[in-house]
Amino acid sequence: MKKALSAVALAAAAVLALAGCTDSAAGPSSAPSDGSGSDDMRTVRVAALPIAETGALWAAIDEGIFEKHGIAVEVVPAQGGAQAIPALLSGDIQFAIGQPFGPFRADLQDLGVAIIGDYASAQPTGRDVNAVVSLPDSGITDPADLAGKRVSVNSLGAAGDVTIMKAVEDAGGDPSTIQFVEVAFPDVQAQLEAGNIDAGWVPDPFMSQIEAGGGNIVVFPYQAAIPGLDLLTTITTQKLIDSDPELVTDFSAAMSEALDWASGDEDAVRAAIVENMGVPEDVAAGITLPVFTADLDVANLKELADLAVGYGVLEKAPDFDRLVQIP
Repeated sequence: MKKALSAVALAAAAVLALAGCTDSAAGPSSAPSDGSGSDDMRTVRVAALPIAETGALWAAIDEGIFEKHGIAVEVVPAQGGAQAIPALLSGDIQFAIGQPFGPFRADLQDLGVAIIGDYASAQPTGRDVNAVVSLPDSGITDPADLAGKRVSVNSLGAAGDVTIMKAVEDAGGDPSTIQFVEVAFPDVQAQLEAGNIDAGWVPDPFMSQIEAGGGNIVVFPYQAAIPGLDLLTTITTQKLIDSDPELVTDFSAAMSEALDWASGDEDAVRAAIVENMGVPEDVAAGITLPVFTADLDVANLKELADLAVGYGVLEKAPDFDRLVQIP
């Protein structure tokens, strides 16, 4: 696999440097008036990608759902779930929302990281939340066309490249010839136009923006590999589960309520995307949202891990009995 382009690596580093900053204001410092939660408002820091899927979290914070559970949330921007693991282990953050490969690898190293719930799942049919895209004149319109090409993902060795390889193989291409390049989602269009990559894997709003400019939707890799895949999970540490089980249980309950609410109020989610990502309202209106749910599908995570082992991305599958800890 190719190393990330230096400019993109710097951009990703800049995103990670924001880990000391907050992306959403913390809630009030007093207990909620309905008496729920503990006597004092507990502040937690949650790492999340600056993408449309995080709209559910931003909107739920504004709605006061976490406050009702006695929790004030600070959202910390991160590039991916794997990059959030060191901050979790150091205690700089208490929870993270990210792809499952970060905790997969952490479990293989016995680092004490746990998945405590789903956050968002891919759409099982129809238009999905992310796609591999290419420019109009690239000649890349089918998954098999990606063989031998430079394809970007936001984090190497994760769900993006694993599901892309599966899609290419199923289409008759050789997945081993793909050159994966790590590029942050907001930088994909510029890297395509500069000719540094041939195709890029992006979620909305970037997917829709590139398509609106005449770009090609080459494949929805999650649907091609594992329809309805758990694309983002909620992550914490076994240490926090053991030391403060009440906080983990209360946060999980708040997250479950937040995701149920978000699934029924897409307008609020889209408004939060506009506010926090600065995208135009018409762009936000056209974004394909995921299935927001805290219900984890362990079977499809095991299938994803098995694919990763088959493609040499993981040495072996994680211990799911240890990794998955639903409060």
